[in-house]
Amino acid sequence: MKRFYKAAGVGETEGGFRVELDGRPVRSPAKAPLVFPSWPLAQGVADEWAAQGDQIAAHSMPLMQLSSTAVDLIPTKRPEIVVAISAYAETDLLCYRAEHPQPLVERQAQLWQPLLDWAALTYDAPLHVCAGLMPKPQPEEALAALRRVVERTDDWTLSALQTATGVCGSIIVALALLEGRLSAEEAFEVSQLDETYQIEQWGEDAEATKRRANVRAEIVACRRFVDLLRG
Repeated sequence: MKRFYKAAGVGETEGGFRVELDGRPVRSPAKAPLVFPSWPLAQGVADEWAAQGDQIAAHSMPLMQLSSTAVDLIPTKRPEIVVAISAYAETDLLCYRAEHPQPLVERQAQLWQPLLDWAALTYDAPLHVCAGLMPKPQPEEALAALRRVVERTDDWTLSALQTATGVCGSIIVALALLEGRLSAEEAFEVSQLDETYQIEQWGEDAEATKRRANVRAEIVACRRFVDLLRG
């Protein structure tokens, strides 16, 4: 889409704040009003619009994308989204450990186990760890506890939680990221631990480099989105 505006800014509106392009309010892709809960998030989205060149590149506006999801998708498909996010706890990345080589085994234990311990204490959701890739049933009480966490998450935060869980392959890493237990770089490190180890052994090709850069960018965007949302 060709750029059709000169300036992007933020204005107050009923219930919150809105992004304005030449004074006209931005709407979601579904044409719904975008009422931002916090001024910093509205300003972050306005900055994304202001940074566009002659052509608008939607992929370069992750805050706008997450905001649109919060308004267009979460309210209409919330039950399905809650189920999908919660299901990650059944086969969470952090619970499946390598049997060898020993350096990888030790690195997984060092970086992953503290996060499982944190989840057990924070959410009363202790998850079992196993070696290998064969699925192992998790305690129903732990799964229910994590589902309650997802269910009580507001629509805006749920938008970021959905993206972070999918890109990290772990609801525990995603929750740790959004709750400030992990920085964006730390969340990337723990979620990409296996891939990083393989790269250290065998090198990295251009496709993997691009994919990992996209993963890092999505994680950074999710954390920034929640930080701005909370003001």
